[in-house]
Amino acid sequence: MSDVGAGTGKVVVNRAMSLDGFIAGPGDAMDWIAEHVPADAFQDVMAATGAMLVGRNTYEVGKRMAHQDAAYDGGAQFVLTHTPPDEPDPNVTFLTCGLEEAVATARGAAGGKNLEILGADLASQCLQRGLIDEILVYVVPVLLGDGVRFSSPGLDRIDLEPFSNTQSGPITVLRFRVRK
Repeated sequence: MSDVGAGTGKVVVNRAMSLDGFIAGPGDAMDWIAEHVPADAFQDVMAATGAMLVGRNTYEVGKRMAHQDAAYDGGAQFVLTHTPPDEPDPNVTFLTCGLEEAVATARGAAGGKNLEILGADLASQCLQRGLIDEILVYVVPVLLGDGVRFSSPGLDRIDLEPFSNTQSGPITVLRFRVRK
């Protein structure tokens, strides 16, 4: 699953998605991804990523999944939240600022590499405000029927320019530039 340029410094929405448009199943279940996507599938993406900006719910889901050995190193991790947790996480910087400032902070920490945006609501907000350069989607051959949709309700139309589609085993990898 290559075709990811390192050193471009782009803001990228990166996610696995079921064929019916869900990025998480009911109850935020994401075990279906590991069932279909090999552990080494994200090596190129990890190499191109210098930091991640994550929504609070996605952070909490990731903490619950930590026992699944789904190691993903996307560099410095920032969580945008209204309320930081009572117990600090030494591996995470919690941000309570506005969206644009959070993107700028995390992008600065990316050191010239890509900033990865994780979380449906956070990604939708970034898309709505014109802060996303690219979308990278791993379409997984499964129908979930319900769960967390690719984008939050209320997202206005966003035009995309496809620039890459590849097949890696059972996974279809789609890449789009966001037209601005």
